[in-house]
Amino acid sequence: MLIRSVKPIPSSEITPKEAFLNRRRFMAGAAAAGAGIAAAGSLARMISPATTAFAGEKLTTVPGKFTTTGEQLTPYNKVTTYNNYYEFGTQKDQPAKNAHTLQTRPWTVSVEGLVKKPQTFDIDTLLKYRPQEERVYRFRCVEAWSMVVPWVGYSLSEFINLCDPLPSAKFVQFFSLRDKKQMPLLSDSGFDSAYSEGLRMDEAMNPLTLLTFGLYGEVLPNQDGAPIRVIVPWKYGFKSAKAIVKVRFVDKMPHTTWNDMAPFEYGFYSNVNPFRDHPRWSQKSERRIDASFLPHQVKTMPFNGYTDQVASLYTGMDLMKNY
Repeated sequence: MLIRSVKPIPSSEITPKEAFLNRRRFMAGAAAAGAGIAAAGSLARMISPATTAFAGEKLTTVPGKFTTTGEQLTPYNKVTTYNNYYEFGTQKDQPAKNAHTLQTRPWTVSVEGLVKKPQTFDIDTLLKYRPQEERVYRFRCVEAWSMVVPWVGYSLSEFINLCDPLPSAKFVQFFSLRDKKQMPLLSDSGFDSAYSEGLRMDEAMNPLTLLTFGLYGEVLPNQDGAPIRVIVPWKYGFKSAKAIVKVRFVDKMPHTTWNDMAPFEYGFYSNVNPFRDHPRWSQKSERRIDASFLPHQVKTMPFNGYTDQVASLYTGMDLMKNY
């Protein structure tokens, strides 16, 4: 399939450089004042106490091949304090307050199903497997709010090639961590089993689909899916599994959490489609969360604005029925 390459544009040309560097400059100033590396890490946790133990740790990145340009980035403090993560609370501000209980080391991702050889990968091995790219993507929630985020990672296809799936594998399924000790609000989430999501193999192999380890040039905070998640920019946010611990390759469409819980509201494909309303609200517009004091409404675009790159995946499909 032919994917149109988009010329990468640095984040500094999309949003004011001052806004992007503000948090890092504060950290650098603390270090210069004699705090040292260890103290700077402690200071980062004081500023954002719900982030991982690796808060403030930078990732070495290269410009991404596929990126959204010309839109204001959602500030770091909003990306990390306005989250859907039911295992840490059902209110938007709860994950940032509660996710500090998640332990992201040691961490492994097991691979099973239709592969030549089941195996297990250490998170740090995956981090170093390919150069980390910074890709600025729109992130659209089914609840009709959206952000523009500089994610860090590399194409999921690179990881899939490493897994060596069999030709019979038609779908890939992701499982998130389920641990009542680390997720004390898990019983309130409504999830009876580990959160799972899935993609058709050609969706997973599309270059836009990102295996994600960070945002804003730093490791993922816990509340944003640390230490490893998926970002599928043309689909609603819940398709982007967080805190992945298992990947399974299968030959039939897998069960997914929200599709099982509410099939009339959340279909398997869940492509951003402004013409198919959610049963309880319209999807024709969204609240863009950015640097403004209050969110503002913007028009929702088919496939979240990535039509040129992904529409061919669904040629001939009725996207009102295959929602």
